[in-house]
Amino acid sequence: MTTRLKAFLRFWYDFVVGDDWRVAVAVIAALALTYAVSTTSLPAWPILPAAVAVILPVTLWRAARR
Repeated sequence: MTTRLKAFLRFWYDFVVGDDWRVAVAVIAALALTYAVSTTSLPAWPILPAAVAVILPVTLWRAARR
């Protein structure tokens, strides 16, 4: 049973984190910020597109630099 549980947890870790843990942290931070803003009267929808617009070029720049 523990072998299957370990394999399951490894799959989800690899699926969520993937190759770059910084991207996973940035996405989680963007989702948390979106949730925090959604509890106020401000519109929360622009946060995720803005996060993608920032994260994607930075990630591509870092990958091209290697």
